[in-house]
Amino acid sequence: MIVDDEPGVRALLRDTLSIAGFETIEASDGMSALTLLRTNKPELMVIDINMPLMDGFELVERLRSTDDLTPVLMLTAREDKSDIARGLKIGADDYVIKPFGIEELVLRIKAILRRSYKSTTAPTLLTCGPITINDEQHCVSFNGEEIDLSPTEYRLLQILMERKGRVLSKKLLLDEVWGITFESESTVTDTYISYLRKKFHRDGFEGIKTIRGVGFQIQEPK
Repeated sequence: MIVDDEPGVRALLRDTLSIAGFETIEASDGMSALTLLRTNKPELMVIDINMPLMDGFELVERLRSTDDLTPVLMLTAREDKSDIARGLKIGADDYVIKPFGIEELVLRIKAILRRSYKSTTAPTLLTCGPITINDEQHCVSFNGEEIDLSPTEYRLLQILMERKGRVLSKKLLLDEVWGITFESESTVTDTYISYLRKKFHRDGFEGIKTIRGVGFQIQEPK
């Protein structure tokens, strides 16, 4: 679903995604999108931030408040990091700044969809200290307590745990999780690492480590 108040942007996205093999539906604002969602269940939503009636932030907040976990890519003309951080914090999976490159947009959409569905090659059960991932059931637990994760948080944790003890570079994580295969100054990895720490660094466990100047790793507790 494309949600943008600019007809030209909607047309560009519709044509681009059609060429890439996607079917699209469109809404011109947040209220229209909510109406469409009553009868449609998209696999992903591309949502602009600046819209009349209901902006992109409010739309995503409403979706997440009803436990709608449909993956979201936000479009923004703002390069303010606080706006980007807000979008990720309320539940968006990624963002693209206008004007955007068509190839980058399609890569990011495919990356979101890829990490939103269960991997058929990854081990079905992963453990690290109190954390367990059961990929067959697509659930994560901490000392037996189920932890709710977004698709992006799940994929990032899964990659860290598949390579437990190894230091994974930001470049590798951007590629594996977000599909960013080019040089990027994106801080999205740091943001999502902080989200994982807020959920799992408790009861004496602090296994998600930052290796300064290199990347991140997850370690078994000593």
